[in-house]
Amino acid sequence: MTLFVLVVILALVFDFINGFHDAANSIATIVSTKVLSPITAVLWAAGFNFLAFWLFKLKVADTVSKTVETNAITLNVILCGIIAAIIWNLFTWWRGIPSSSSHTLIGGFAGAAIAHAGWDVVKMDKISPVLYFILLAPVIGMLVSYLISILMLHLFRRANPYRVNKLFHALQLASSAAFSLGHGGNDAQKVMGIIGAAMLVNGTLTDIKELPAWVEIACYSSIAAGTLFGGWRIVKTMGSKITKLTPFEGFAAETAGAAMLFGTGALGIPVSTTHTITGSIIGVGITKRISAVRWGVTIDLIWAWVLTIPVSGAMGAIVYHVVNLFSR
Repeated sequence: MTLFVLVVILALVFDFINGFHDAANSIATIVSTKVLSPITAVLWAAGFNFLAFWLFKLKVADTVSKTVETNAITLNVILCGIIAAIIWNLFTWWRGIPSSSSHTLIGGFAGAAIAHAGWDVVKMDKISPVLYFILLAPVIGMLVSYLISILMLHLFRRANPYRVNKLFHALQLASSAAFSLGHGGNDAQKVMGIIGAAMLVNGTLTDIKELPAWVEIACYSSIAAGTLFGGWRIVKTMGSKITKLTPFEGFAAETAGAAMLFGTGALGIPVSTTHTITGSIIGVGITKRISAVRWGVTIDLIWAWVLTIPVSGAMGAIVYHVVNLFSR
């Protein structure tokens, strides 16, 4: 097996892990509100993860592939970045921590590249938006979901509670589908970017925009297949530990999250679906009262977010040195 083939296989393995690690982002709200059963929810989310193939351009993939100077990228660097990302994703899944798979992959890739060629190889104009959105994604998600909740409360203030609940049972199917589309389009593209970078290094490709269709289909299929396996450890954290949700609140959170993912996807900014939906859930929680949000859980999540890029970067560098040691 050539090194290039191994890189592609491991990238798709990471994409699969990304699917079940981040399945909670797509299904936690709709499962916790009992609009769909867990099995139906993962089928629903996985289907829309794959349908994103027809909706999203390669802007996010292009950004990820260019986070590091091209002359500093080798197949070894990409391989080590992916291995580090897989290790961190599996660890956070095992601990039930909804960390960002996106930031894990970017951190591992950058860390391995730095170990290979030094700090100057990282393109800060590409990395900076990712760092900004560690804070901006949850804050914007929180504000948008809060405003949607306030607007809906105003519109339905005199409506029959039973009918409102029934209406939002149906509407949450649409909002969950939209968020799953955004999730698939955003997260699968990051792996496309990594495979694209490997193809550029291997001489198989001259421009990321010419990425062959099989890569796109394989990435969307892998993340959809991973989503089918759920991510039940993290679903519990996302769906009930932050705040209790009703269908009305689930709709507001998913709609805000989907709007954020579609917007950043159009701009080519790789954002964390985990950060986005967590902020959106907090936003609907504070419409009830500040104490409705379990802030202790939220603070633990924020620590995980802040640490993900530096930890996965350090792991990428360590894996690179270990692989080099054994390949001499």
